[in-house]
Amino acid sequence: MESPKEIVLNAWREFAGHDHDRIARCFTPDVEWLAPPGNAAARAVGTNHLVGRERIARFIADEFPEVFGSEIAIEFGAVLAEGDTVVVEERMRANLPGGRPYDVEYCFVLELRDGLIHRVREYLDTRRGLEMFGASA
Repeated sequence: MESPKEIVLNAWREFAGHDHDRIARCFTPDVEWLAPPGNAAARAVGTNHLVGRERIARFIADEFPEVFGSEIAIEFGAVLAEGDTVVVEERMRANLPGGRPYDVEYCFVLELRDGLIHRVREYLDTRRGLEMFGASA
């Protein structure tokens, strides 16, 4: 049986493949993904609160590459687990559509249920993220 930490790291590997069905299998049906209001990705997709495995899988598989462009690289920092909660520090770099570089650090707090991701709380420097997109806060 996979540990909570392994479940989350394996999910991130699935996310990188952008396969909708494989991504959807990482989540509970009623999963929620909450990000800071006004962040660049939320502005692009129209919300900072995604609900349901199908909606989140669509974001990761289809919308994420459109928002963040190409050559997306994730570098993990700490990955900590306590019970069914996993905290992930990561740095994401990408070449945004139009060629601008993107380089922002994130922290995710993930809650698991029955071996699947049930809730994601995402934290990032929204001002820096918007600056990377050439937008104002």
